[in-house]
Amino acid sequence: MSDVDRHLETFRQEAEDLLREMEEVILLIEADPGDRDAVDRLFRAVHTIKGSGGMFGLTDIVSLAHHVEAVLEKVRSGTLAVERELIDLVLASRDHMSAMIDGREVDVVAVGAVVARLEALLRGGKPPPAPAAETVAARPASASKGGTKAAYRIRFVPEQSLFFSGAEPALLIDDLRKLGDCQLALYTDAIPPWADFNPEGCYLAWDITLGTDVGVNAIRDVFMFVEDTCRLEIADLSEEYAIDPDAPLPKVGEILVDRGDIDASVVQEAMSLQNKVGELLTGLGHVSGEKVSSALSQQEVLRRQQNAAQKDSVRVPSSKLDALINLVGELVTNQARLSQISSSIGNMDLASPIEESDRLTAELRDLVLNVRMMPIGTTFSRFKRLVRDLSGELGKEIDLVTEGAETELDKTVIDRLFDPLVHLIRNCVDHGIEPPEVRLRSGKPSHGTIRLTAAHHGAHVVISIIDDGKGLDTEAICRKARERQIIGADRELSDKETFALIFAAGLSTAAKVTDVSGRGVGMDVVKREIDSLRGTIDIESERGRGTTIALSLPLTLAIIDGLLVDVESDRYVIPLSAIEECLELTPDRFATCTDRNVIQLRGSPIPLIRLRDAFHIPSPRPPLEKTVVVSVGDLRVGIVVDHVIGNHQTVIKSLGRLYRNADCISGATIMGDGNVALILDLAGLIRCSQTDEAGEVAAARRAANG
Repeated sequence: MSDVDRHLETFRQEAEDLLREMEEVILLIEADPGDRDAVDRLFRAVHTIKGSGGMFGLTDIVSLAHHVEAVLEKVRSGTLAVERELIDLVLASRDHMSAMIDGREVDVVAVGAVVARLEALLRGGKPPPAPAAETVAARPASASKGGTKAAYRIRFVPEQSLFFSGAEPALLIDDLRKLGDCQLALYTDAIPPWADFNPEGCYLAWDITLGTDVGVNAIRDVFMFVEDTCRLEIADLSEEYAIDPDAPLPKVGEILVDRGDIDASVVQEAMSLQNKVGELLTGLGHVSGEKVSSALSQQEVLRRQQNAAQKDSVRVPSSKLDALINLVGELVTNQARLSQISSSIGNMDLASPIEESDRLTAELRDLVLNVRMMPIGTTFSRFKRLVRDLSGELGKEIDLVTEGAETELDKTVIDRLFDPLVHLIRNCVDHGIEPPEVRLRSGKPSHGTIRLTAAHHGAHVVISIIDDGKGLDTEAICRKARERQIIGADRELSDKETFALIFAAGLSTAAKVTDVSGRGVGMDVVKREIDSLRGTIDIESERGRGTTIALSLPLTLAIIDGLLVDVESDRYVIPLSAIEECLELTPDRFATCTDRNVIQLRGSPIPLIRLRDAFHIPSPRPPLEKTVVVSVGDLRVGIVVDHVIGNHQTVIKSLGRLYRNADCISGATIMGDGNVALILDLAGLIRCSQTDEAGEVAAARRAANG
């Protein structure tokens, strides 16, 4: 990959982050138009995209970002109010810039329309309502400027290391001159004797007087990328000082020597050397005959690289992390084999280093898994835009509230979770939340609320989608299920069983199918995706009050701790996070139950699932069986096996396409002796058991009715 391609890829990655920030911040501004910090964040994001786009000659992006930047500058100066049209235009501009950066086809007509509307805002923007008198009195004088001629004194004292950030003071001063009338004085008293002079150091300082109507924020933006490597003071002179428009302005490179014993020619030579070094460090050069970047654009890239270093973080492609996870998985498997061989040999000299190797392998596994953990808030923030757009399209008033955004989850799980969450939230917006007039007639506020929450529960993360809408209509669901012969005409279902029917393929209770969604249409796809993540879905709903859909997901898909069991020499792994306890299945445990598939455990009935029966293993049961009590959602079930072998660190392997529809198995793992053990999908196992039991009951009824 060439240097240009490498820089372009860096730009794309950083632009994606900035575009996500734009979307997040503009929605914050819509909720709180008076949030000055959010407005400044949005302006900086657009400003950075414009500068970076110019680095690679992306004129379309630069032009669009320039118009957005101009509008936001009016918002910052207080001459343009934050209204829905402005929010819509910024979001539309953000979407068009995203398409340009990704290389997707761009609707030139639509972009032109957005630009025209932005220009109309610039020409006819109305000032916001006047704030209360006490608010104006409390505001600093400089903050109320903007659009009015004002004078500022700027002291710019760079650190000696300024050039290493890719900055060029001359270009910064050029930018200041574009803002208005500029007078400056250059201080050279910090330049050391020639013997101690470092051509890579910056020894100069400036006092600048600027007359401008753009406001103090625009001045600070000039120094945005060098604030960490300089001392910057900006004083509002306002009525105390006036710029003489007839006064001659010194050239940017002119040296004013007014103290010390330094010869002017030496200073000129030093300045020349510094300019050359500055050009070198800012990357002014040619690759394949084309200019790679301007000094300011390169300065921006270097600044971002510096910030990354300061945060002790680095970008790593997901493919490299996946390869690392696979290698660690192989290492764990090999370590398990070594431990098994060591145990069989019984050599004490070998046991100690093998034990230490076990410990180090476990630490390495945990460390690598943590590298892939990301806060789920990176996904949550994307749904605010979804809810805003859909509610506007449907004429509804809906707020999205998120909680637990800091909850961490494996990146692979987060990526695969996005589409199911989109579908669930679209259903909430379309068919969960009622229109404002319907809510008011029901005694509800016109605004509906969707809550998206995440929290850790043991080795799982539970993500809940909660709406305060009309709830699920159990009668309508059962009626539609009978029409489609999903359930029998005489079968009575509990609420939980009825709610589960919405995941049946093709079942929808919507009177009118819209372009947005239909509750039930596609929900079977959601169910399959959550199942493939080894997760479970739990639904609670109350008619007229709302619906809660809770997704329980494992923290990672790569390596889990499991309990190894066997049935007739076949080995299985039960996820350790779901296990409550193990016990022996003695005859006295059936004494108080009429059903041989249920036992009493401390006064509570526990249904049993025999793996021998579930997998149709024909050999007779052993005299004494073992039961592993597991918890899946709000269900407690006993898994009956022949023997419990012990804990096992499990590297999960997929079964391949041939077995992808196996409901009771979620994967496999390779044991230390090279044999394969199947990993149980507890939720699928319970569903299969319930289906088999229902079939047996139905068959018995048919036989009885003769």
